[in-house]
Amino acid sequence: MEKTVDISATNKPVQTPAATAPPEVDVEAQSSSTAGVQSIVRKWKRVDLMKKGSLILRGSALIFSLLSFIIMACNKHGGGGNWMDFDTYEEYRYLLAIAILSTLYTAAQVSRQLHQLINGKEVLSQRTADFLDFFGDQILAYLLISAASTAIPRTNQFREGVDNIFTDSSAASISMAFFAFLALALCAMISAYKLSHQSYI
Repeated sequence: MEKTVDISATNKPVQTPAATAPPEVDVEAQSSSTAGVQSIVRKWKRVDLMKKGSLILRGSALIFSLLSFIIMACNKHGGGGNWMDFDTYEEYRYLLAIAILSTLYTAAQVSRQLHQLINGKEVLSQRTADFLDFFGDQILAYLLISAASTAIPRTNQFREGVDNIFTDSSAASISMAFFAFLALALCAMISAYKLSHQSYI
């Protein structure tokens, strides 16, 4: 008995499964998250730049304050009489005292920042450090410019009559104090910016 083949059954078209559509991507959410990450990275870079900048400025202020202190402390030349001794004049004693105070302050600040940079640990809390930077930089900058401004008239008065090693040393000490003032004034601006952009809540 011959078998019959159902041709119509064999010629049925094969149905392929429909292709699934790719999942929709939330472009807006992705772009906002990317912008958020970029904003955080920019903030970290800005904070790191300010930390390094303030460290360099305070290091410069330390060097200038130390030079002002050493030059004035060595400004004793008894060969010309008692008038060539810085200790005779209140203006120069004031400048020497402020130079010593600025040296101590900037040395402490540089040591604190170096400790944080090397060990990654804060010696003080962030809030305390920001307030210390803000008020300390401003006060020392004011004292330095005050001391330099007080000593300038006395030095100019001496130079009208004579120009020697005593007057030159006095002028050099005043110049170093002024440079230290500039460095701390820039530090005060950085400290004010950090304080105004810091949230303590």
